[in-house]
Amino acid sequence: MSELRSDLSASELADIQGQSLYNADLAPVPSTARQWGTWNIAALWIGMSVCIPTYMLAAGMIDAGMSWGQAILTVLLGNLIVVVPIILVGHAGTKYGITFPVFARAAFGTGGAHVATLARAIVACGWFGIQTWIGGLAIYQLLQLAWPSLSESVVIGFLSNDAVQVNVAQFVCFLLFWLLNIGLFVWRGMDSIKWVENWGAPLLITLGIALFIWGYQAAGGLQPMLSQESKFEEAGQFWKVFFPQLTAMVGFWATLSLNIPDFTRQAKSQRDQVLGQVLGLNTTMPLFAFIGVAVTGATVIVFGKPIWNPVDLLAEFDTVYVMVISIFALLLATLTTNMAANIVAPATAFSNIAPRVIGMRTGCLLTGIVGILMMPWKLLADPSGYVFTWLIGYSALLGPIAAILICDYYVVRKTELDLAELYRPRGRHRGFSPAAMFALVLAVAINVPGFLGTIGILDAKGWASGFVAVYDYAWFLGFAIAFIAYLLSRSLSKEEPK
Repeated sequence: MSELRSDLSASELADIQGQSLYNADLAPVPSTARQWGTWNIAALWIGMSVCIPTYMLAAGMIDAGMSWGQAILTVLLGNLIVVVPIILVGHAGTKYGITFPVFARAAFGTGGAHVATLARAIVACGWFGIQTWIGGLAIYQLLQLAWPSLSESVVIGFLSNDAVQVNVAQFVCFLLFWLLNIGLFVWRGMDSIKWVENWGAPLLITLGIALFIWGYQAAGGLQPMLSQESKFEEAGQFWKVFFPQLTAMVGFWATLSLNIPDFTRQAKSQRDQVLGQVLGLNTTMPLFAFIGVAVTGATVIVFGKPIWNPVDLLAEFDTVYVMVISIFALLLATLTTNMAANIVAPATAFSNIAPRVIGMRTGCLLTGIVGILMMPWKLLADPSGYVFTWLIGYSALLGPIAAILICDYYVVRKTELDLAELYRPRGRHRGFSPAAMFALVLAVAINVPGFLGTIGILDAKGWASGFVAVYDYAWFLGFAIAFIAYLLSRSLSKEEPK
């Protein structure tokens, strides 16, 4: 079994180029065109992991009662768990040079693939909006140095509610950062990802270290910075908080566990994609979360209050030069995460809907528009809603999709795909896979009552209480049910691998 199978014969390539499921952006990357080594894959994860949500990630855990050590351990464990499906799904991208939508056609069918890819796309659009809003706030803070009166801008009523007030200046800054993200990708395409990540990763690591050094010196040592102790008096109280936080942590990267082939298709070898992902994700994210916890501990000592958002922290500095450099670095951190994690997946998903009409650049524009319509400032307004409604909610949807992809690729097909067939609309994978759709609907349905109970639509203490209890394990439960249901469905129907 060779490691790379992405090179089609001349006749196969000529055949699929005339098919409606093919365009240049969805085409398999030939083995001779692969440009990404271990460092490029690692830099991708460094750029995605070093971002403001990662910096703030442990905040909710400590606010829920964890000590700093428990919070960082939860982040580390969540990464160790989620990197497994990420590597398993990434294998197909490297072996065949294909994107996530093309890979999904094998398990879900050419029609069913739209269900899987659009589910991932909508989540990415939401994340794109969240990251772009955060970046826009950083620009807003920077402009306030020159024009303090910006804070007095008119509040936009239809964009605001009791939890968040959005003024004209903030929304304009949001649109400016939106244009930077969309414009850079439209201009340079996929090359922009490699370029931004390679330059951004070292600078972002330097920023994290600089923040830690400042906190260490300002607080008078490491011990005062890490003074957050556990508020749990009994082990049962800890576990009640730990499992939903772990699920949210897995959900943080459940998105990339699906569309990681969009990047690993550029890897030179399986060794590069595996080592790059393990080294990039499992070191950078726990480290940056630790820096967030430690520096925030220092803010309690220096400013008398915890400041979890680094944008708000930078506003406390009196030195304009420091603020300008630091906010620029934060903008870079947000840009590197957004371009890699939140633009590529929906752009390829939208392109997969109508390959002849929608390319990656058009898909990118659609991503940006949907990201605005999802009003990300409202998603971020409530920390509990961010974890229980957003992170855990979409993990209940994406976990089953990952399970079906992995079961089909490894158990059913033994990692062997007919590459040309994935591009034929009337070929072996045409339409919808009954087994995949049944497994997906069943796995998601199990978690729906728990979701509705969590957001208050159902009585969480009534008949839905049992579902609410298991909803804390939404990704894990959905993954297990979908994996088993898909395998049994294939076996009972005696459907042969296509």
